Amino acid sequence: MTDDRKIPRLKDKDYSEEAARQRREFLQRKTGANLSHTSHYSLPPESLSGNTENFIGVVQMPVGVAGPFLINGEHAKGEFYIPLATTEGTLVASYSRGMRVVSESGGVSVSVVDEFMQRAPLFEFATAREAIAFSRWLDERYDDIKQQAESSSSVAKLQHIQKWVIANKLFTRFNYTTGDAAGQNMTGKATHIACQWILKNYDGAFTNFSLSGGIETDKKHSHMNLLHPRGKRVVAEAVIKKDILLNTMRADPAKMVKLRQRTILGSLLAGSAYNGPHSANGIASLFIATGQDEANVVESHTGIAFMELTDNGDLYYSVTLPSVICASYGGGTGLSTQRECLEMLGCYGKGKAKKLAEIVGATVLAGDLSLAAAIVSDEWVSSHDQYGRNRP
Repeated sequence: MTDDRKIPRLKDKDYSEEAARQRREFLQRKTGANLSHTSHYSLPPESLSGNTENFIGVVQMPVGVAGPFLINGEHAKGEFYIPLATTEGTLVASYSRGMRVVSESGGVSVSVVDEFMQRAPLFEFATAREAIAFSRWLDERYDDIKQQAESSSSVAKLQHIQKWVIANKLFTRFNYTTGDAAGQNMTGKATHIACQWILKNYDGAFTNFSLSGGIETDKKHSHMNLLHPRGKRVVAEAVIKKDILLNTMRADPAKMVKLRQRTILGSLLAGSAYNGPHSANGIASLFIATGQDEANVVESHTGIAFMELTDNGDLYYSVTLPSVICASYGGGTGLSTQRECLEMLGCYGKGKAKKLAEIVGATVLAGDLSLAAAIVSDEWVSSHDQYGRNRP
């Protein structure tokens, strides 16, 4: 007897148009939904192996472009047009406005300060002293552990192991560089191999082991990742000329700084993960357009914004994002439309992940500047009313 509730699958042909069609017909019968738009796409279904399961079609996300944007990075250099996938009216226009003001003021300087990806095993013992002894043993055998971890990949390179003894437990974070991949799966595999070697070669008695003790905070915000980067730590900064800010955005730098002093208090009161206006907006839109794992927005949007007046009355603005998790290779970056957006930025393929991270940081700065200016000039609500309404 067949189960008529089971989603159809075709053995050896599950990534085919026939399999997708059968699943759409199944869902239309079961739910009554019309999937006519979902069924229209240009990408070949066979290209999705490793990216999604039970494929039925696509959700079409509008992509707008902001710019031109002058970026003075160590990897991203020149003028860029930034693809932003969003359904939020005014977002692309607002980011474009910020990019214009920054560019006319000389552009944004941006750098990748550091980069790591982690897996965080937990080792447990009968006593705290045993956990301490094991912590010392990890230091003594670090070279052997590094060799084991790196045997799983030509890309993942173990850089250091952080350790914290809590009661009779040792929490660790294995920190890797992962080339142009985001690296979560890569580091999981590498750490698993290293830990299997550890469990076999350490003379002490473990009472429990887990490949994850939770402090890598994968796809969750944490203060840990604010202090110790997960992904790429990016710093972007720009000096915005007073006259340009006044003429283009009708916002005075002194009033911008005054607003920031107040919103910092509000951010502290709320316990916000980011004290600037809206880092997640630009990051999410850029991530979706370029095939990043959208859940990484949770970690990537964390950061610290800083603003002050220069001696001549211009506005210095800086954004530090300590955990930008992005990739130029692997995952969803090779899918048809996502690859096109990466190619628009010159960021597809190996050797481009740091360039992409710099573009992410620069984009956040431009969006923050535009929104803060709109609040100061009292144009925030009116601009949304004019450009952001799509009501029946």
